[in-house]
Amino acid sequence: MKYLLYIVIFIISLSSCISTKKLANESSIQTVINKARTYIGTPYKWGGTSSKGMDCSGLLVRSFQSIDLNIPRTTSEQVYLGKKVKLKKSKKGDLVFFAFGKKKKKVTHVGLISDIKSNEKIDFIHASSSKGVIETKLNREYYLKRIRAIRRILWLY
Repeated sequence: MKYLLYIVIFIISLSSCISTKKLANESSIQTVINKARTYIGTPYKWGGTSSKGMDCSGLLVRSFQSIDLNIPRTTSEQVYLGKKVKLKKSKKGDLVFFAFGKKKKKVTHVGLISDIKSNEKIDFIHASSSKGVIETKLNREYYLKRIRAIRRILWLY
């Protein structure tokens, strides 16, 4: 009987650790998103990583630094982070990669999924070369047809 009691206590404590970890991860993801939002309105600057000017990969580097997570500086390096997920399975905090320009397959842009209300209502934050840092709808044809990958940084989940 005493042995059974120890097992029950162990299982209860283990399950509370798992739920605490999930809450901590959700908090970390929200911290990253909130940090990215502080840059909304910042003008675009190629290679920029500050409130004076920001590019897309620099925005993510700075945002993830808010949780002491250092990610690679360039989009071409960031595209290998974590694991690939489908758009329908994407979550807040996932990175979304695009191909703009002449080479239709070469990833040239990245954003951070910031809100999901449904599969048709997904917001993301990115540094637009024409508008600076903005939060916009991913579910526009312009963006949807240019998505090349969605990646989930596993240690956030």
